[in-house]
Amino acid sequence: MELPINHFKRAIQNGQQQIGLWCTLSSPYGLEMLAGSGFDWLLIDTEHSPSDVLGVMAQLQSVAPYPVSAVVRPAWNDPVLIKRYLDIGAQTLLLPYIQNAQEAESAVRSVRYPAGGVRGVSALTRASRFGRIKNYAQRCEEELCLLVQIETLEALDQLEAIALVDGIDGVFIGPGDLAASMGYLGQPGHPEVVKKIERALSRLKACGKPSGILTGDAALAQQFIQWGTVFTAVGVDVALLANASSALSQSFKTN
Repeated sequence: MELPINHFKRAIQNGQQQIGLWCTLSSPYGLEMLAGSGFDWLLIDTEHSPSDVLGVMAQLQSVAPYPVSAVVRPAWNDPVLIKRYLDIGAQTLLLPYIQNAQEAESAVRSVRYPAGGVRGVSALTRASRFGRIKNYAQRCEEELCLLVQIETLEALDQLEAIALVDGIDGVFIGPGDLAASMGYLGQPGHPEVVKKIERALSRLKACGKPSGILTGDAALAQQFIQWGTVFTAVGVDVALLANASSALSQSFKTN
């Protein structure tokens, strides 16, 4: 068997815009429905969802037949969690709350096998097709993609140092937590927050590092793309369902 190609990694390396959707419902059935929607990537969230390793594995299996890339967000920059998600076949990880280059370097070590890292070795994982991919351990890094999330003013101060760590494939700006760290809790679209994001995207472009973001505001999404985001999430599954169901119910009520 051949090592699966990470189309998402290759696309962002080539500067090809990847439009994505945030997925927090934790349902393989629901994710399979979304997989046919035409998005380039789907973010399987475990930081702000009830999903766990077994749930993520089922979600990865549900989207595997579709032409869409799965990105998994572990709950934390934890080498044990990272190892488990890689072993069940995740090829792209987005790690939350990276504050400095040292934490980014720790993330890289968690993704890599010794001697360059600390990832534990097993020859019979789903990632290696249960041992059927020849030289998986020696070659897997070719198709693994590591994204880190910048969410605070402290992290923004260290942006270039984080972005230029060897093994970091892309940097994601988290508007919600960034807004909170700036004193604008619940206001990710505040002009001062957007100004910080614009500057951060410019700095990442100068570093030659692909950048990403999430916003449910279509106008802001287009603005971020113009400013340089390469992997852009434009909605959240829960929001789409909640808004559409509320709108439908209200359309049938006269009072």
